[in-house]
Amino acid sequence: TGYYGDGLNAIIVFAACFLPDSSRTDYNYVMDNLFLYVISTLELMVAEDYMIVYLNGATPRRRMPGLGWMKRCYQVIDRRLRKNLKSFIIVHPSWFIRTILAMTRPFISSKFSSKIQYVSTLAELREMIPMEYVHIPDSIVK
Repeated sequence: TGYYGDGLNAIIVFAACFLPDSSRTDYNYVMDNLFLYVISTLELMVAEDYMIVYLNGATPRRRMPGLGWMKRCYQVIDRRLRKNLKSFIIVHPSWFIRTILAMTRPFISSKFSSKIQYVSTLAELREMIPMEYVHIPDSIVK
């Protein structure tokens, strides 16, 4: 997590490689509680505009969140949080992620869809956002 701009706008970073393995018996419980934690953190941190950086690199398929979980997240997020989200940047997008988002596009608002950006390299990400406050895990850098 970091901040950018004069208004100290939040940059929220998710590293998918640290998400739980979907083979866990308590996977749904863990993911639901993770979502509640993220939402409560966002509500505390986000007073104004913010962006989310989703680091997909170094993530095996079994650790990527499923379509159902992502749909629930989108539906539960408060309108203010959806409105204040300025950019949802997906770094190292896999074919799976691109396909899921293409399939869900008809079901999400065009405003939200326009906020999604794909970034292929960390160098490209550096051109978009100030990286001095963003921690990139070593496994993703490699």
